[in-house]
Amino acid sequence: MVRFLIRVAIFLGTAALGLLVAWILLPGFDIDWAGFLVAMIVFAIAQSLLSPLVSKLAARHAPAVLGGVGLISTFISLLLATVIANGLRIDGLLTWVLATVIVWLVTALGTWLLPLIFLKDRARERRRARD
Repeated sequence: MVRFLIRVAIFLGTAALGLLVAWILLPGFDIDWAGFLVAMIVFAIAQSLLSPLVSKLAARHAPAVLGGVGLISTFISLLLATVIANGLRIDGLLTWVLATVIVWLVTALGTWLLPLIFLKDRARERRRARD
């Protein structure tokens, strides 16, 4: 249960960080702070639900795009976050493309590296408890 909660916290944190980095770097990417929390939660939920779905669909119907699954699910998640939560606005095609890449990169790196940092200690504790 603790491991699951750590993963949820990491995913929410990397979603927030990805959105903030895009907001800092892109002039057409605006965050309304009152709706930021809602936008972050909508994005994180959409991303966690869409990634496996898009991956399955791509593997079955378009294996050539399998490498872009993360980018596709990030784009759809950003789209849902802008429609559902009024806390996020993205203007212009270039901003959409760059925001998708930036948010995907930050969340991918975060969800790959942070569990190694936080869950490594937990795994070490389990090994010690077994010995």
